[in-house]
Amino acid sequence: MERFGLVGLPNAGKSSLYNALTGGGALAAPYAFATKDPNIGVSKVPDSRLDALALMSKTKSTIHASVQVVDIGGLVEGASKGEGLGNKFLANIREVDAIVYVLRAFEDDDVPGPSDPLEHLRVVELELALADLETVESRLARAQKAAKSDKSLADEAALLTKAHALLAEGTPLYRAGLKPEEREGLAPQFLLTNRRVLAVVNVGENDLDKIPEVEARVRAEFAQHGATNDDDVQVLGMCVQLEAEAASIENPEERREMLEGLGLGDGALTRMVRTAYHLLGLRTFFTTGEKETRAWTFNAGAKAPECAGKIHSDLQRGFIRAEVIHWDELLEIGSWQKAKELGKIRAEGKDYEVVDGDTMEIRFNV
Repeated sequence: MERFGLVGLPNAGKSSLYNALTGGGALAAPYAFATKDPNIGVSKVPDSRLDALALMSKTKSTIHASVQVVDIGGLVEGASKGEGLGNKFLANIREVDAIVYVLRAFEDDDVPGPSDPLEHLRVVELELALADLETVESRLARAQKAAKSDKSLADEAALLTKAHALLAEGTPLYRAGLKPEEREGLAPQFLLTNRRVLAVVNVGENDLDKIPEVEARVRAEFAQHGATNDDDVQVLGMCVQLEAEAASIENPEERREMLEGLGLGDGALTRMVRTAYHLLGLRTFFTTGEKETRAWTFNAGAKAPECAGKIHSDLQRGFIRAEVIHWDELLEIGSWQKAKELGKIRAEGKDYEVVDGDTMEIRFNV
């Protein structure tokens, strides 16, 4: 399961966001370090396509794709030198697939701390870079020594040397203009700033109309300092408090009414999970029937046999063909059987590159 780590200064709204995403019970309090131990929960990936297919098939069970969310203690300036909780707890998110920065952009006299999202971004990036510097320093000397006796390790040592120089300047690696192969080469080091980033800018309840403005400010800051690739960095504004309140409403209709009444549409949580999902190059295909309608996660560019293997290894091993129709065409026709009768179901072979939103049945023989 893909994992996302929430990082931010105290009182930025991390734990409220965690609770909204996972339905968890993390303590969300208006004082620093309410979260000391990591909270780990699972969030389903909202998908109206899946819900519509389940309704069409009159399915008994609907299974969403899901992601794991890790909430850690608040990060403060000087954490690398032991301030606040220090930075040892960052080890809890070393192995996440992407990092979610929670940046505060709301004023509240009862909640201490800065309200400028760019100040939050500055501190978070600097402290993560310094944490990575500590990691690289501990491995660089060892890599250089090993490279003297084994020349095949010279590239690793050179890459660590380059990363060390960048991090020593406080530059996150995703801002440093590294080539894709260099980023890939550093992947085994589990460096925090070598991750993809989703920046959630948390505005106040009365500032929903300012979301485009604060998003633009944060995007401009990323772009001005080297992070211009949408594949590495995404920015999304929301009011975490309102989203958390909506998420706590169990009745879907009442929840939808609240969000629509506030002019929030499906809600920012839905967009956030989808954005984070796509940030990692993840896509979804569906299977549907009376027994179960399910969303399956695959990597963009995957071929049909590999996707079949997501369902069961036997389907990949004995793959014959995939019977495919895009979800919206299937929905318009009204049923799989009718689509088949109309000749709308395509037979695709081993070289077929599965498209996000495909609905499939796999034919196999083991």
